[in-house]
Amino acid sequence: MSVIVTHANRLPGRSRPGIATSPEAASPNRHHRWKVLGIGVAANASFSTIFSGIPATAVFMRQGYHLGNGQLGLALGLLGLGVALSELPWGLLTDRWGDRGVLLTGLGATAAWLLLMAFFIVPSASHVPDVAVLAASLLVAGLLGGSVNGSSGRAIMAWFQEGERGFAMSIRQTAVPLGGGLGALVLPSLASAYGFAVVFGLLASASAVSAFFAWLWLHQPPAGDDAGNAVAARPAGPAPLRNLEVWRLATAIGLLCFPQVAVLTFASVFLHDFAGMGTLVISASLAAVQVGAMVLRVWSGRFTDRHRNRRPFLRLCSALSAFAFAGLGLLVLAAAATPGWQPVLMPAVAVVLVVAGISVSAWHGVAYTELATLAGASRAGTALGLANSFVFIAFFLVPAGIPGLLLLSSWAGVWLAAAVCALIAWPIFLRPPG
Repeated sequence: MSVIVTHANRLPGRSRPGIATSPEAASPNRHHRWKVLGIGVAANASFSTIFSGIPATAVFMRQGYHLGNGQLGLALGLLGLGVALSELPWGLLTDRWGDRGVLLTGLGATAAWLLLMAFFIVPSASHVPDVAVLAASLLVAGLLGGSVNGSSGRAIMAWFQEGERGFAMSIRQTAVPLGGGLGALVLPSLASAYGFAVVFGLLASASAVSAFFAWLWLHQPPAGDDAGNAVAARPAGPAPLRNLEVWRLATAIGLLCFPQVAVLTFASVFLHDFAGMGTLVISASLAAVQVGAMVLRVWSGRFTDRHRNRRPFLRLCSALSAFAFAGLGLLVLAAAATPGWQPVLMPAVAVVLVVAGISVSAWHGVAYTELATLAGASRAGTALGLANSFVFIAFFLVPAGIPGLLLLSSWAGVWLAAAVCALIAWPIFLRPPG
């Protein structure tokens, strides 16, 4: 800690008594903000590789751990439940302790836990861990990893000013599809060829590397910096947990994540079981979703910063997502009803799935910026923690609920239910003021 504080005190542009500080001298602090943003990207990417990448190995997890669809859904769902339970407490701690301590604690503990899983919670020729052990292990991974989201978001609110926060937060949010895309490309092949010890070991290494750079570069903006003043000042409005608009926006964020989670957790099983796709096509499809979402998140952050239209943009994304998933559900119905057309319809199913997955994943940076702005920079950890609690409730409920929906209504019912969730979120998102 002393190394970082000393480094912060030596930053050019840090004012000292009796010495005038020019705008040019202050510029290195402005440059350091990009390192802070890089830490946020790395931390979120490493955790996204866990909660998005592990579900991409669902076919091999089902085979290696000898799971049914219901057991698989429970295990993956508990990963999301762990994050949901821990997000708000981590967010409250972030506003109290600061983002540095929370991020280091969470990343370090996550790396250590995944390393333990690599040694003890992997199937082998002589032993297959019980589903309860696997599910509990993923629950703990979620509890520890929930520290990343609110703390890295608060750091970005601290270092960036209004008019650029949407862009910065959207870049941070590209880490989610970036990590998920890397996980979708790499982890299924690793699980198939080398087993889950290598999968968990690689994930542990990514968290450890992110923790190292957080230790090296993450600190508060210097006193006298505009961003630092914004964090130090307590907003005059109600606290996030007493602010109805914060609750409303957080609820809409959570609802719109239901269809997104359906894609992240069961798209690989859907493409394998229903569309008959192989590992290469499945990995490429999931990676396309993540890359497309990443590009649109960066664009949307810059676009809404310039036009100050975050709320209309969020409502538009909700409506487009509802339309895309409804189209996917109807296409699945058509493919099931006309077996002779399946050679044509199955590739179309994969394409529409990618389009729907991108449309429902493009809005996160804009939503989190609007939410953190409502709460105020000094309370952003709590507000983001609240939203992410709703988000990861979806990561728990959706994987656990999809097997039941499959029994009742087939894959068409799953995607039509996703469309309904997106449609419900549309009126809950806040209207533009005035």
